[in-house]
Amino acid sequence: MSLLPLVLFLLLITMAVATPLRPGFYSETCPEAEVIARDVMKKAMVREPRSAASVMRFQFHDCFVNGCDASLLLDDTPTMLGEKLALSNINSLSSFEVFDEIKEALEEACPGTVSCADIIIMASRDAVSLSGGPKWEVKLGRQDSLTTSKEDSDNIMPSPRSNASFLIDLFAKFNLSVKDVVALSGSHSIGQGRCFSVMVRLYNQSGSGKPDPAIDPMYREKLNKLCPLGVDENVTVDLDATPKLFDNQYFKDLVAGRGFLNSDQTLFTYPETREYVWLFSEDEDEFFKAFAEGMVKMGDLRSGRAGEIRSNCRVANRKPVDNL
Repeated sequence: MSLLPLVLFLLLITMAVATPLRPGFYSETCPEAEVIARDVMKKAMVREPRSAASVMRFQFHDCFVNGCDASLLLDDTPTMLGEKLALSNINSLSSFEVFDEIKEALEEACPGTVSCADIIIMASRDAVSLSGGPKWEVKLGRQDSLTTSKEDSDNIMPSPRSNASFLIDLFAKFNLSVKDVVALSGSHSIGQGRCFSVMVRLYNQSGSGKPDPAIDPMYREKLNKLCPLGVDENVTVDLDATPKLFDNQYFKDLVAGRGFLNSDQTLFTYPETREYVWLFSEDEDEFFKAFAEGMVKMGDLRSGRAGEIRSNCRVANRKPVDNL
């Protein structure tokens, strides 16, 4: 009897078993990996300061959809419609070129070694710390997915019109707590949102034909000027009062009724999340600690499917194997 089927079976099983994540994963194979990633991120922020907020959010948008596997970075193919065109990503996520630049630098230093999935995790951490936020130790050792799915992203990622209750239920599916929900929502401490995401709150909350009563009147007046009816809804607005600085201003704004998104403001109006909004608005250190812990927990999400180390983050090296 030929041993070939058994050898192939064992190979596939080995491919499917996830390597344990750990700090310093590349200490021997690519010891400068984290330094290289941070240097490229720093240069990208000098070139375009808004890239920090966008890069940070890639971890959320990638990890929630079938685990942290860089499926978000794959381009469409004739037979595969990817996550870049998903409702939560199209016209929203940008700075894909930053990951290309980090990958190029790492391929030059350590060919075929550092996964695109790990690049997302490192770059997200660096985007936060370089914006004044916390720095934490990342666990590395992920592989890159062979596939991507617009449908999966559309089915999983929340709408900006979601409320706190919906977010709690969604995060619970990934073993993330109510405290994690609030702390990780603090990612909106930096960056901007589109008028598209706030129009219902301003003009037709819950189909009432009226604005959301939770919005501070002066803040609503400001938003009305920035996002009037008939505006190009891709116009962007700061998510908090200090959009380039990662701090706890976001939570202070929620307490004052100045949350931009419905999913933001309901964190303060919903009893189960309000206590953490108060806590983080008064204690930035507590927010930083909780945010870092939440990012590490989110980074542990994995699909368990076979993967690879892509040479180009936009394209899989090989075709997926069925039934893995």
